[in-house]
Amino acid sequence: MDGSGLAYCGGDADGGEAAATKQKTVAASLGFDILLWVPEIIAFVLSGSITLFADVMKCGNEILATFFALLILIRMRRGDRFCYDYGMGKFETSTRFITGAVMMVSILIITYSALTRIYNPEPVGIEGAMIGIPLMLVTAIIDTYLWQKNYRVSLHDPSPIMESQWRLRRAKAFADVSVLLALVLSFLLGHHALSVYIDPAASFIIIGFLILAGYREISSSLPDIFDKTLCEELQIVILRHLATSYDRYHEFHGVRSRRSGSRIYIEIFLGFDPDQKMGDVQDFIDSLKQSLEAEIPGSEVFVIPKRR
Repeated sequence: MDGSGLAYCGGDADGGEAAATKQKTVAASLGFDILLWVPEIIAFVLSGSITLFADVMKCGNEILATFFALLILIRMRRGDRFCYDYGMGKFETSTRFITGAVMMVSILIITYSALTRIYNPEPVGIEGAMIGIPLMLVTAIIDTYLWQKNYRVSLHDPSPIMESQWRLRRAKAFADVSVLLALVLSFLLGHHALSVYIDPAASFIIIGFLILAGYREISSSLPDIFDKTLCEELQIVILRHLATSYDRYHEFHGVRSRRSGSRIYIEIFLGFDPDQKMGDVQDFIDSLKQSLEAEIPGSEVFVIPKRR
């Protein structure tokens, strides 16, 4: 990207090797999710466990989110086919909002099912529990591994996609343990009359994870969708740089900004003395651009001369 326009046409800006690592990591996560989702559905059908049903719904949402993340990474690596003025950030943000909305619908379905089971309690089927217990143990181990792997990739090459992926895996690992404990307790305490309430009660833990994840997806995507202005801290950074160089321009006409994924695009409109040499104006523009981009990570700064 250069100063002549805001076009994004080409490969992933993160670099080929880093982009390939991200894509392989997310693809592996998606593969494991689908592979483990099918036997979990079977375990739910055999056991009738509301907790397993809640986890099946949650995993379906996570597969959707991971699929969107993989689709974004593939498109970013195939940049010669996709041209966007501000990169893939808007697409990424839109998919996060859609995922959050699907999670909220899932919450309503699971809550209704859990309340129904509380009013009409049924014991967990032994056959399904025998499948579900070892399955959730394996799933918890795999999700913990993917959580740590995605976290390391995110530390090495930060991006919104990888951050959301390691957070998703962390929540999934804790949810797996919750489901595992619910199944074990339902199995071991099956002779007690109140054991029939363990399963629907545990499903509310999964609902809690879905509420947190759905709220985070929606709340983090809305500001970008509506192009919310920069936070006050970054605005102060820009104004401070302009204040220290007040003698190099005549008028300040405002700042406009937008986020696109991990990128921040900042446009600063300034007025200059008509008698000032263009070379001096360009030197100041280059200096201001470099200093702001160095202080605001992930930013693209454009200084635009403008008359009233």
